[in-house]
Amino acid sequence: MQDETLGLDRFDQAILTTLAEEGRISITDLAKRIGLSKSPTQARLRRLEEQGAIRGYRAILDPIRLGLDHVAFVEVRLTDTREEALAAFNAAVARIPEIEQAHLIAGNFDYLLKVRTSDMRSYRAVLAERISTLPYMSNTSTYVAMQAVKEDGLADVT
Repeated sequence: MQDETLGLDRFDQAILTTLAEEGRISITDLAKRIGLSKSPTQARLRRLEEQGAIRGYRAILDPIRLGLDHVAFVEVRLTDTREEALAAFNAAVARIPEIEQAHLIAGNFDYLLKVRTSDMRSYRAVLAERISTLPYMSNTSTYVAMQAVKEDGLADVT
């Protein structure tokens, strides 16, 4: 159901917003928060998971405390942008753990990558050994972030 927009009512939206803020909330507390009893809340939650609105649950790690405070944004230009080339590039990017995000861009370049490493030396190694060898790679431009001003996930679906 990736390409379909789900028809979410106010209870579904409340469930998603609450879970985005507080993923470890109990079903009982979630039900109280959204104004439904436990059984319908549980059924809605299960449906939202099955429909793919909720892709999973995870801990939000602090990359700074984990020593991963070097962030670079990389503009990528490809030699070929036909569907086969894009698919090969996408598959290869997915195998590089240091690439935190990858977006196909409509503009003067083809992709924007967010790359997180421990320091400039590590970034240079990832760029030279992994990113530069991606399929259909033409060239890159790197922009190093000095500070993350806002870096939140989706927390409100209203």
